[in-house]
Amino acid sequence: MKKFDLNRLIRPNIQKLQPYRSARDDFDSGILLDANENSFGSLVPSELELHRYPDPYQNKLRKMVAGFREVKPEQVFMGSGSDEAIDLLIRAVCEPGKDSILITPPTYGMYKVSAGINDNAVISVPLTPAFQLRTEAIFNEVTDATKIIFLCSPNNPTANLLNQDDILEIVERFDGLVVVDEAYIDFSEQPSYAGRVSEYPNLVVLQTLSKAFGMAGARLGIAIASEEVINVILKIKAPYNINKLTAQAGLQALERLDEMKATVHKIYKEKCRLISEFGTFKDIRKVFPSDANFILIQVVNAKELYRKLAANGVIVRYRGDQIHCEETLRVTVGTRDENDALLHNLRQIIS
Repeated sequence: MKKFDLNRLIRPNIQKLQPYRSARDDFDSGILLDANENSFGSLVPSELELHRYPDPYQNKLRKMVAGFREVKPEQVFMGSGSDEAIDLLIRAVCEPGKDSILITPPTYGMYKVSAGINDNAVISVPLTPAFQLRTEAIFNEVTDATKIIFLCSPNNPTANLLNQDDILEIVERFDGLVVVDEAYIDFSEQPSYAGRVSEYPNLVVLQTLSKAFGMAGARLGIAIASEEVINVILKIKAPYNINKLTAQAGLQALERLDEMKATVHKIYKEKCRLISEFGTFKDIRKVFPSDANFILIQVVNAKELYRKLAANGVIVRYRGDQIHCEETLRVTVGTRDENDALLHNLRQIIS
């Protein structure tokens, strides 16, 4: 197990912080006259007792996620999307105006946005043209003020897995937090890094129910890390960050793992079909490998094609403004009918 002193990393004011203690920290049953709730009930009929505050720690959800990922419930945090966990991690360890994070573009944009909101510098070490990590370049840029390295695998917007040996080397060598964002891990054959958080106390794994579980509208994210790290996040989160309706939807989704896996298989088959069909277009110059539920393609005049598809009601994402992604579009794998519509429009627009 790697030696890691989390207290050295946590901001002094966070260490001293006395967290808000909600009414539900003490009691969650009985004649509840402690939280200024409306005892006459909610205007919206529901079995969830919406007039009562939710569990501030979402222990049922944490237990179900822990069983699914084979970790301890105490190693799980539930947030409003993984974006909440990104923000809380930065706030926990990065002094505003002083510390920095490191990212490896092209990558998910919220790491940079959250750092900017918290007034932290962002060090960028681009991936190779093959979208892999440059480990020595990363450590050449790391300073004593660098507190978090964010790695996205499978990567967004490129859809590929980052090399496992490179990720583990960074986790082993870096004295700060290494956050591996696994939003798309269930579309990959590679196992999650979640099972390694006990081995590496500076490793944080981000996941979400938005993708494979089809719960994007519910905004339910997950952070998996050592109990020490999770306790810090719980200390600074909003008291009731997950509402009862979202929690109930999350519990129902996690009870349907077989259905999730069946849907992932359908998406995989459609992805293979799209990749094969894309290869028949001369104007599609390159189809990048995908370990996610989307495909990055390089095309002739990407922005023009993006606009023409949108005019026909087919919306893809232009990614040509990101490093190593010149003239690219990111295409989410849709249903068979949606993919048929995409292919039909491509045949009408390009050769």
